[in-house]
Amino acid sequence: MRNAQTKPAKPKKSFLREWLDSILFAVIAATLIRFLTFEAYAIPTPSMENSLLVGDFLFVSKLHYGSRTPQTPLQVPLTHQKIWGTEIPSYSDLIQLPTYRLPGFTTVKNGDVVVFNFPPPKAGEPDYPMDLRTNLIKRCIGIPGDQLEIRQEQVYVNGKAFPTPVRAETSYFMRTTEMLNERFFRKYNIINDYKSAEGPFINWQPIEEYNETTKASVLVGYSVTTTPDVIAKLKELAWVKGVERMTEPAGQVAPGIYGGSAYAWNRDNFGPLAVPKKGQTVPINSQTIAVYGTLISRHEDNEKVEMTANSLTINGQPITSYIFKQDYYFMMGDNRHNSDDSRYWGFVPENHIVGKAVFVWMSIDPDPATVWAKIRWNRRFRLIE
Repeated sequence: MRNAQTKPAKPKKSFLREWLDSILFAVIAATLIRFLTFEAYAIPTPSMENSLLVGDFLFVSKLHYGSRTPQTPLQVPLTHQKIWGTEIPSYSDLIQLPTYRLPGFTTVKNGDVVVFNFPPPKAGEPDYPMDLRTNLIKRCIGIPGDQLEIRQEQVYVNGKAFPTPVRAETSYFMRTTEMLNERFFRKYNIINDYKSAEGPFINWQPIEEYNETTKASVLVGYSVTTTPDVIAKLKELAWVKGVERMTEPAGQVAPGIYGGSAYAWNRDNFGPLAVPKKGQTVPINSQTIAVYGTLISRHEDNEKVEMTANSLTINGQPITSYIFKQDYYFMMGDNRHNSDDSRYWGFVPENHIVGKAVFVWMSIDPDPATVWAKIRWNRRFRLIE
């Protein structure tokens, strides 16, 4: 009778090996969760006030619109552009892959609050690969195929007035000769934010006019950026002599507005403009080149695009019409006079969409009145409308 052979016992893992295995598992799990389901973001600027505030921490769902496959696979896990706390790039662009979107359970709708990669190169930054460009958060105003227009600050989509977000802000002139300070404005949550990523943002400031009689500048009021509800309260103050919206007039060309000098547009009077849709054909002329030329040359994977103000060639062939290869979206911030959005840099390509902002899980005031007010308890676990 033969003796059964016993397998040698596996050597026990060292403490260091177990520790490294645990870290590796955690990194892989966190990377997959971040890629496939939800990702955490922080609000760095007041462009979405008062719907979202600087210091809000939120979860963004990638399940809604479908996760994207990575374009830049050679990247340090759980980083974006740089290794934490350094100026060292966290990626290599030696390998660039085509991106695909996994199935989602919905599409981007008008009014959704969306996180996306900033389409043009951000000033002062390298031209990062598409999936590593700076993340922005705005509200989707126009979806593919929509006809969009802004008249005296009111947005119209396909000829119908688009509801203004309930907490949206804009600029007003409050006429008064009373000297007001930060303490007064803070009571109404009108705060000059000097600590945001792109600050300072001025939400209130005195307005002076030159008096010919006294030969000196005198206070005539304040410009304030806030919500209609707050303005209604300020109007009730006895020493406030009047409040009016600071709306730019129609036909006045504003510098930096999308479309340039080809159109007499500004932040409050913009369009009409068609939002490009996959398969849509547009004629090529000076008017369409002004608004669609950048999309064709930068976001449509065309080679050897040469463009002038009046003509467009692709691979040496003059183009008289163009069929779009993907969908595009028009985004705006809820803080309508303090937002760098599609009115200034144009459309967001579909492949730049990251996900839908779902809820705020924590909110920290970057400039609290007292240390006890550092955490905004009333904003925790708030759904994003």
